[in-house]
Amino acid sequence: MSSVLPPSLPPTGEEREEKFPDPVNRLEESSPLIGTVVAVQANFYQVRLDLSSLELEADTPPITPFLLCTRRARLKKIGQKVMVGDRVLIEEADWAGGRGAIAEVFPRTSELDRPPVANAQQILLVFALEEPTLDAYQLSRFLVKGESTGLEVCLCLNKSDLATTDKLNQWRDRLQGWGYQPIFISVHTDQGLEEFQHQLNHKITIFAGLSGVGKSSIVNYLIPSVNLRVGEVSGKLSRGRHTTRHVELFELPTGGFIADTPGFNQPDLDATPEELVHYFPEARQRLAVARCQFSDCLHRDEPNCAVRGDWERYEHYLDFLKDAIALSTHLNQQADPDATLKMKTKGKGHSQYEPRLEAKKYRRPSRRTQQQALDQVYQDTDFSEKMEDE
Repeated sequence: MSSVLPPSLPPTGEEREEKFPDPVNRLEESSPLIGTVVAVQANFYQVRLDLSSLELEADTPPITPFLLCTRRARLKKIGQKVMVGDRVLIEEADWAGGRGAIAEVFPRTSELDRPPVANAQQILLVFALEEPTLDAYQLSRFLVKGESTGLEVCLCLNKSDLATTDKLNQWRDRLQGWGYQPIFISVHTDQGLEEFQHQLNHKITIFAGLSGVGKSSIVNYLIPSVNLRVGEVSGKLSRGRHTTRHVELFELPTGGFIADTPGFNQPDLDATPEELVHYFPEARQRLAVARCQFSDCLHRDEPNCAVRGDWERYEHYLDFLKDAIALSTHLNQQADPDATLKMKTKGKGHSQYEPRLEAKKYRRPSRRTQQQALDQVYQDTDFSEKMEDE
């Protein structure tokens, strides 16, 4: 007698997912999710995934290349911070919600504090030939700051359509004497943009420079979908107004990322007096063929100095050296609480040394401290009177 089996019930959602897992959910099992942090805000990190490295199956539906991630508590406990430009490993990806968790930060090839960007390969200094007018001293300060990062420094001069041919040639020859090959571009006339784009391919590039020189306009040209806010140049100060407020990586259509950083008018030079000379390419050329007599030579008035001489930016070097010595002295005084002098910054950025007062000796006591002292006196008086009565 043949037995009749009851009809099988359709599998539940969990059973169906176990037997027939979603192709998207299998991504994390088949290959690790690796990406680049492109933006940081509060405790959230926008990560661009490397979709080309994923083993996608034919039936895999389109997935978003961006995930909004948090940092694992384990990373927070060990003090591992996450920066823009970091290469990270993602776990527990929620494809429907576009969320994930950063489980690991891979070793960095470079790290900058200002702007806070990791794994950058080069710094692109963007200046304008006109509006605002290019200032050699200011440009030199930015170049030294760029050299101090240890990254490759490239120089781009925008708004070249506003300058005459003679002025372009003069600046080209002048900057070549400094040790740089500038790229002259114009967003309005497309001048030099092909060479400029080639310089950015497959790299993380930091855009830096004054406000109002056209950094945001260049980013909008390279990546039209970004649509950054563009400001005008102030008529009174001939300076640009800040339009970039935070650091963010923008992906180039040809590969690579650019970081549009907030503009600033005067970069801080945090080089030591001994290191400063190595941030001038023309000085490095002199040291490559000759040596100074003294190993601690600062290239001012020391005898038999190989650097001191007739080169254009030597006066810039001497000015920057004063700042470096002042900064070094200030840091040493902070480390030495017994120093008799301290540096104080006055108006217009001028600094001078003043006698260091003894800590708390000349400070007026607060009313609370005075009241507590009086209360203690009353208590001591009452105690003395009681002892005498006894």
